[in-house]
Amino acid sequence: MQTCAFGHPQILPRCHSSFARRPLRHGQRCNQAVGVRCASGDVMLEVKGLEARVAATGEHILRGVNLTVKEGEVHAIMGTNGSGKSTFSKVLVGHPDYEVTGGTAMYKGQNLLELEPEERARSGLFMSFQSPVEVPGVSNAEFLRISANARRMAQGMPELDPLEFYGFITPKLQSLNMDASFLDRNVNEGFSGGEKKRNEILQMSVLDAELSILDEIDSGLDIDALKDVASAVNGLTKPETATIMVTHYKRLLNYIKPDQVHVMESGKIIFSGDISIADILEAEGYEGIKKAIKQQGSNGGVQQQQPAMSGNPD
Repeated sequence: MQTCAFGHPQILPRCHSSFARRPLRHGQRCNQAVGVRCASGDVMLEVKGLEARVAATGEHILRGVNLTVKEGEVHAIMGTNGSGKSTFSKVLVGHPDYEVTGGTAMYKGQNLLELEPEERARSGLFMSFQSPVEVPGVSNAEFLRISANARRMAQGMPELDPLEFYGFITPKLQSLNMDASFLDRNVNEGFSGGEKKRNEILQMSVLDAELSILDEIDSGLDIDALKDVASAVNGLTKPETATIMVTHYKRLLNYIKPDQVHVMESGKIIFSGDISIADILEAEGYEGIKKAIKQQGSNGGVQQQQPAMSGNPD
């Protein structure tokens, strides 16, 4: 069965089905070398000057994003609504709603932009969605098993039959405090917000993700669900994996500790540092970041570009 981005079978409606294979662009090569794993400490993702626009309207959203993520690292991206955080995430996984107009993105030594969405997924790139879609008529068990087997085949591993898959997934369910009955339900159908987010992290685990992009996994979660999801993400963090989290709130960072925090505005990362950046945002809003940028410049550091900022992290 054909799979889309993230190894999902192409039986999915709405946004997931839009990741179907597209014809190669002029000069683009088909890259099947998707089973490569980084060596410990390698740069996993290196983005330089990435620019992108909305395909339908031509509106430019990303205006020169630079980001380097090494193995074993956790990065958090924060910023106001409309700053380009989710667009950046979608561009990395190859969402067809966006066109890359400049810059580069290297993933595990490969040109990420030359890979089709399903190839990116089979190479270990995973993205959890803010609002996971419901898939009536498709059981979670079948969906996850087909997805897992697509990823395993790319890794040169044997497929799992239904019985083997049950043994494979049971401990993963337990780590998320999910009952086995979830496997018999249709994908996300009738799930609460917390159940949907747990299901996204379950997919991350099942797919053995190497670079996970978590887009606002904390939205809509009560404190108990947040702790469960954060605990599962922490349990999946390994020296050879990396994580990028998009969030508005510091509370997520209390449970999943980032190595670096980046502030995004007007389609660029304008400021980076440690978790103290999130403390500044929580205490002073984005005005505090503008002060920090000015302070950095006055101390002899390189002055960061300062597009206009407004609002608080909401």
